Amino acid sequence: MSLSSGIANDRRPAPVPASAAIVYRAAMTQRTGGRLLVDQLVVQGCDRIFTVPGESFLAVLDALHDTPAIDLVTCRQEGGAAFMACADGTLTGRPGIAFVTRGPGATNASIGVHVAMQDSRPMILFIGDVDRATRDREAFQEIDFAAMFAPMAKWAARIDDAARIPEYVARAYATAMNGRPGPVVLALPEDMLLDRVEAADRPRVERLAQPADPIAMAQLAALLDAAERPVAIIGGADWNDAAARGVADWATRSDIPLAAAFRRQDAVANDCPVYAGNLGYGPAPALVERVRAADLLLVIGARLGEATTDGYTLVTPDHPGQRLIHVHPDPHEPGMVYRTDLPICAGMADFAGALAAIDLSPRAEGAAAHAAWLDWSTPAPRAGVTLDLGPCVATMRAVLPADTIICNGAGNYSGWWHRYWHYAGPGTQLAPTAGAMGYGLPAAIAAALRHPGRSVVALAGDGCFLMNGQELATAVQHGADLLVVIVDNGGYGTIRMHQEREFPGRIAGTTLTNPDFAALARAYGGWATTVERTEDFAPALAEAQTLSGVRVLHCRTDIEIITNRTTLSAIAARG
Repeated sequence: MSLSSGIANDRRPAPVPASAAIVYRAAMTQRTGGRLLVDQLVVQGCDRIFTVPGESFLAVLDALHDTPAIDLVTCRQEGGAAFMACADGTLTGRPGIAFVTRGPGATNASIGVHVAMQDSRPMILFIGDVDRATRDREAFQEIDFAAMFAPMAKWAARIDDAARIPEYVARAYATAMNGRPGPVVLALPEDMLLDRVEAADRPRVERLAQPADPIAMAQLAALLDAAERPVAIIGGADWNDAAARGVADWATRSDIPLAAAFRRQDAVANDCPVYAGNLGYGPAPALVERVRAADLLLVIGARLGEATTDGYTLVTPDHPGQRLIHVHPDPHEPGMVYRTDLPICAGMADFAGALAAIDLSPRAEGAAAHAAWLDWSTPAPRAGVTLDLGPCVATMRAVLPADTIICNGAGNYSGWWHRYWHYAGPGTQLAPTAGAMGYGLPAAIAAALRHPGRSVVALAGDGCFLMNGQELATAVQHGADLLVVIVDNGGYGTIRMHQEREFPGRIAGTTLTNPDFAALARAYGGWATTVERTEDFAPALAEAQTLSGVRVLHCRTDIEIITNRTTLSAIAARG
């Protein structure tokens, strides 16, 4: 089984010898708040910041001028910067960092905070704020950021005392990484960043170990032993390489099917002999029936959200006839929505290590589930389709490296890759479970900068691409090497599909008039070509692979072919 080198295998700190020198600064020397803040980020291991600069944090930018340890990525819109930080946190396991200015900058960036929260990704958003003397007067671009971000972040606060910056930054890292990972928002009054203070650095924060309780593991073993048709649903908070290897090895030995939660298809390498496919939108019918028929569901890391459970219907909150074991790093998650027969609070790697000690008689289910998924994920040509995306995905699978990082936003176009692409393990899928449009390109830029030697692909529909297409300029400026596939069907396809189902023939607001995306990409400084027939895709991809930098394939498709399974006409007829 192949696994990519995505998220670190073990996040626990190594023991520090008593004689080891302390690398952080304990001496009491005066520094500006901006300098102090940047120093704390260096101590915490931050090596990249995504930003749209603002006058409210000029002191931070000035400090970064003298900090070669941090790569400053200048973005073109705060939403793109926040998406990049979210994706970077996904790839590293430590918070991705974004800096934006107050008011418009913060509201633009809020979409990235929302995605990081729903996706359980570590991220810290720093917001330059009005000076302390003008607070609460509705000053220029003033917002109460603690109140604004409280519902969508793990913690939102304002640093009024520069001497407490080390405390706040250390707490932000700990909060973003521990338990269920997520975003933290810190507001920075611009005058506070200019204060000169004496403060000692805080040491680097690591994610706390969360071992699984031995008594709970014994109960788990008994429940699994009694089950006849167990299914595991995997992927989510705190997932990493160690969890992937441990869970995949145990499930293969036990022949228990592994179903990935929505957009968690890289939870294990898809060539795992018991990988059964993904839940969410458009799952394999055989997998849906297998989950319905299961007498025990072992949920590891997933929240069992609306998409994974098909609106809380595939697995209902009370799941009659099924036992539910829910393993999650946040003690508040098990039992929040679902009746839970056995809740286990543990880190994913720690739990996988404990799971390895449980020996079960093979159930003869996993191999059959994997065979059904292989059949489902093998595309067949569709008659009468000029540009058929199924064979295009098959071509990409044949040409691109197995550990290619696939990045996408929201839209029906993503369904072709969700069904037909085979992911190589953690860190190979960047896709928002929050369903945010415009995520794919910024995420791909973050991935290309984080892993410059890897193949990176951004997928976007025409509507999705123009949410953050301006970040092509960021990719070119910072030398990102990535392939962008734009699926252009001239409309907001997902919403058009729903219109045809609910109000057949009554189309409003979903038709798009698009630019020439290939010409647009060339204007930004990239290479691009337009693909209009299935047979033209392979040579276009081959040419793109001979080049470096930003490469764009503009694929013109027919909106009638609305998903990988059906058409608009068929949906309207059923409506």
